[in-house]
Amino acid sequence: MTLESLAALWLASLADARRLSPHTLRAYAGTIERFGAFLVLHLGGTPTAAALSALTPADFRAFLAMRRGEGIANASAAREVSALRTFFAWARRSQGLACDGIAGLKSPRLATRLPRAMSPGDAVDLVAAVGDAARQPWVAARDTAVLLLLYGAGLRIAEALALTGAVLPLGATLSVIGKRNKTRMVPLLPVVADALMAYVALSPFPPARDAPLFRGMRGGPLDPGIVRAAIRAARPALGLPASATPHALRHSFATHLLARGADLRSIQDLLGHASLSSTQIYTAVDAAQLLDIYRNSHPRA
Repeated sequence: MTLESLAALWLASLADARRLSPHTLRAYAGTIERFGAFLVLHLGGTPTAAALSALTPADFRAFLAMRRGEGIANASAAREVSALRTFFAWARRSQGLACDGIAGLKSPRLATRLPRAMSPGDAVDLVAAVGDAARQPWVAARDTAVLLLLYGAGLRIAEALALTGAVLPLGATLSVIGKRNKTRMVPLLPVVADALMAYVALSPFPPARDAPLFRGMRGGPLDPGIVRAAIRAARPALGLPASATPHALRHSFATHLLARGADLRSIQDLLGHASLSSTQIYTAVDAAQLLDIYRNSHPRA
């Protein structure tokens, strides 16, 4: 078998078994396509299963060196390494293709980047400013409801925009489909529920169980770019930095819960993180904010 045929089987297995997002599948496919094109030049022909099995750490490093020459950063290089490791682990497990050379491939070190959370006041002001800037009342209600789902319920923007009319009538909780099609229940605060119902009442497009709840101007699914653009337009008047994004509202949700005593396991469940390690970063965020308060307030700081 060739790398191309193996890659097709691998991607199909990922889509069926692991239910990865289309974005992740495209990224994996891109890595294998680039790796295959590199091997054609590097080995002087189409990479077969035997050729793949014989690859050495030096071959993989040569691929990464080529990608570095194309200007990719550490984060992109780390994603390439992750995709290749995942592919060769699958090939060994399901196809009996063992490549010992992949074990010598090291991922670049990545600097830890802490999420930039907004203060509670800034988060509330941002939601209000976006609503105030809308030209039509139903659009104002729509944008307010979307942003409150991010800050008041911790949803990702894709999760909020994936909601359909099936969530109606609203209850005390909301069923959300997250990454890898995993469903979780999140509490629905009264302020968030009220915003959702205000939008439903004003929307010119009646909700349907199998149709997106949030609509664009012409009735199609609301594009996340519209929400991001509305936030960008609102930031200057509030003096907010470029880090104030839709995802920053979700970060703020988690950080503010932690600051008020919520435990990490509960925050993990609310955010839909697969592992607790993904949630533990918020302890560093909270500590960083406390340090900022100390530096700005203490007379000896």
